[in-house]
Amino acid sequence: MNHQTPFRKLARTHALMAIGDSAMYGALAGSVLFSLSPDAQREKVLLYLLVSVAPFAVVAPAIGPTVDRIPGGRRMVMQITAMTRAFIYVAMAFHVDDLLLYPLIFGAMVMQKTYAVSKSALVPSVVNSDDELVEANSKLGLISGVVGALAIGPLAGLGKLTPAIPLFIGAGLFVAATMAARKLPPDVVAAKPVERQEREELRSAGVVLATGGMALIRATIGFLTFHLFFWLREDYGLVQFGLAAGASTLGSMAGNVMAPVLRRSIREEMMLTIALTVIAGAGISAAVTGGLGTAIVLAFVVNFSCAIGRLAFDSIVQRDAPDANQGRAFARFETRFQLAWVLAGLVPVFFTLPGAVGFLVVGLIGAFAAASYLLGSRAVRSGKPLPASLGQRAKRGLQDSVARRRGDTTARGIQRPRPSRSSRTSGSAGSSGAASSRPQTTSSPQPARRPFR
Repeated sequence: MNHQTPFRKLARTHALMAIGDSAMYGALAGSVLFSLSPDAQREKVLLYLLVSVAPFAVVAPAIGPTVDRIPGGRRMVMQITAMTRAFIYVAMAFHVDDLLLYPLIFGAMVMQKTYAVSKSALVPSVVNSDDELVEANSKLGLISGVVGALAIGPLAGLGKLTPAIPLFIGAGLFVAATMAARKLPPDVVAAKPVERQEREELRSAGVVLATGGMALIRATIGFLTFHLFFWLREDYGLVQFGLAAGASTLGSMAGNVMAPVLRRSIREEMMLTIALTVIAGAGISAAVTGGLGTAIVLAFVVNFSCAIGRLAFDSIVQRDAPDANQGRAFARFETRFQLAWVLAGLVPVFFTLPGAVGFLVVGLIGAFAAASYLLGSRAVRSGKPLPASLGQRAKRGLQDSVARRRGDTTARGIQRPRPSRSSRTSGSAGSSGAASSRPQTTSSPQPARRPFR
């Protein structure tokens, strides 16, 4: 066993953790989500969305820095999350039918997201060069997809007998994952607080653009998942939604297989561009075609593109962000992505749209994301600052409105030079001071990223 590479040790740990995840979904799918009346089901879906996003509120501010600083590093975090989930699964086995189940699910998902952050931050240390990042991420994604798909059927079958059986099996798998994680190399990544230079690495134009594109991809996935669930359930049935869900899984697996092939000929930025463009084209084409078969194909294509985009994004961050920041960085990014997934998923939960209308929404989101990413990339290549995002423009507009009401001409100058009144005559002196204190998140004229090695 000593001849095993660090990546192979990580892959074995990851496979055990993925099967453990399937055990919870196999145990609870029938009792929590799919066996309810239509009216009650929307309430349960809303509760599920809340539970799914809440763990990130814990992961982002607390667990990300812990991943980077704890003695033993990410290996220790993986062991802690695996053992904690084993104990949680045992507790869940005795509380499947009462309210205590939801806090336990919350705890399990916190541990799941913490492991995901640790795994993503650990990948750069188990490969030989940046060129191998996409392939390594792809293999890990493919492993989780394959073992999860193979395990979910038998575990769900056991869950129909009693949910306790797959939960106890999952607890045993997490114990095995704990033992496997002990063989990973220990590390202490960030013994000191993050420095200003490291923050600027995470705010580089390339990372900012990739983050925006990936957030919109996740929003597309969230919208499409719940759109298909409610639309197909009402017009066709849950069996047809199961086909779409299966197509989604196959699409993710196919994307994980294709990503390393693409990376041999194109860079990560082009991979992300292709993923966004394919989503846009598939959604608009599906809106024209319509129908059940189109829905299944669209689920496959969107998840295929999402897998490619996610692998490209992970590799961009792993390549361009400092090692000491990656635990914190991935926690922060995952929070944004999950929030985008939840907010987009709320729309079809509240309103069941016709199939073709939902497909058009998917295409329009993809088209907006692709155009934004292309325009931003072009601005960076020409040495211009990134265009302000909609959120930043709204924030500036609110600050301008408040400043006008108060008659405060200096408050706006903190963010940007005031374009009216006395700015032409007195704005020069204030502008220099404002520029020095202005955040460099979107206005840095520096190159998008370091040269690819």
